[in-house]
Amino acid sequence: MKKFWFVVYNAIAIPFLYTILNAIGLFNKKVKRGIVGRERIFEELILNAAALDKSKRLIWFHSSSLGEFEQAKPIIEELKKDSRINILVTFFSPSGYENSRKYPYADLISYIPFDTASNAKKFLTIVHPDLAIFMRYDYWPNLVWAMKDFNVPCFIVDATMKSNSPRSMFLAKSFHNDLFQNITKILTVSEADSNGFRVFGCTDEQLQVVGDTRFDRVYRKSITAKEKNLIKDNVIKDKKVFVAGSTWEMDEEVILPAFTTLAKYDNDIIFIIAPHEPTIIHLETLENEFAGKLKTIRFSSLNNYKDERVIIVDSIGILLTLYTYADAAFIGGSFRQGIHNVLEAAVYGLPVMFGPKIENSQEARHLLKLGGGILIQNKSDAYRQMRNLFSDKGYRDMKGRISHQYVQENLGATEKILKEIYKVLWNS
Repeated sequence: MKKFWFVVYNAIAIPFLYTILNAIGLFNKKVKRGIVGRERIFEELILNAAALDKSKRLIWFHSSSLGEFEQAKPIIEELKKDSRINILVTFFSPSGYENSRKYPYADLISYIPFDTASNAKKFLTIVHPDLAIFMRYDYWPNLVWAMKDFNVPCFIVDATMKSNSPRSMFLAKSFHNDLFQNITKILTVSEADSNGFRVFGCTDEQLQVVGDTRFDRVYRKSITAKEKNLIKDNVIKDKKVFVAGSTWEMDEEVILPAFTTLAKYDNDIIFIIAPHEPTIIHLETLENEFAGKLKTIRFSSLNNYKDERVIIVDSIGILLTLYTYADAAFIGGSFRQGIHNVLEAAVYGLPVMFGPKIENSQEARHLLKLGGGILIQNKSDAYRQMRNLFSDKGYRDMKGRISHQYVQENLGATEKILKEIYKVLWNS
């Protein structure tokens, strides 16, 4: 069936997708950046790859965007301790590529080329990887097929596959049956994910449950975050701190009124809110929501702190550190289209609150089942849960211990993945 699907994919799917992508690029600046950014991709690869030490093994990591790249980092950073290894990193999205160009542990960083058969062969001819690792789900058929022809081992890492995945329906199942036969190793997050891949004929030799590197990543980042001093002691001394991270307007419509009501009865609680997009308009909207109710201050002005009850974070990249000051947390996206990373809060042993939209996160669902997560449905529910948390320290600590234990029990995926990588590279 490989020849059949190769023809269908390259004669129908790729031309269609490329036409759609170019059409979207006329109106979407991000998509346009991705198209323009690939115009000289092979010239740049030839130039940059020539500078690599050819005596070293080259491991190629591909991530769709920044989120998936975060999962690759603990693996990459351990591999770079080995002087025999070079690292190539590619991205599909402009945000991933543009925000990672100075990543110090990669020897070569590039966009992944658009997935035509000729591009795939040209890419592999230039970079000559000894092993390819696709993070999570962003694996491209022409590259997978070409790597089989080039005898390049290929892994999917942090792999997930739901039992009801659209990939298992109708003709898509036949296509993926063929595609996954060309993958050397599929290292899954859970046994359920391995069973999901077995539907496509994947063998026990291909499949291995290793866990999720996100646990390792947030744990390592939490250690360094604790060493930072972003908030002075006078701000949080003798206070209970509630942090809402990566919030969108739909999250704020629920959380802000609940906190405002809670603050009337609890003078020792302060609120730190870090919106997902801290634009000027969004920051001003948040300030207006609290106007006449609670005093606010922006994070950048904390040197002038005068007992404000609400701190509005007007920068990005510090959320994980802010959770170190929290007694409980709310994770945004859970009233919008999908929750953000619950592990960034859970790693500190915090009770983690979130809205109902958690289907995109196994971690949120597991935390809820274990008892470290708290699901809220609306404003009154949010207030009731927050009141319970902040009026009962024993209850709050119990929930936090569950979160902490959940993270601790799931560490170690990176070590298992490294073992499989070294087996392929050096049979060790």
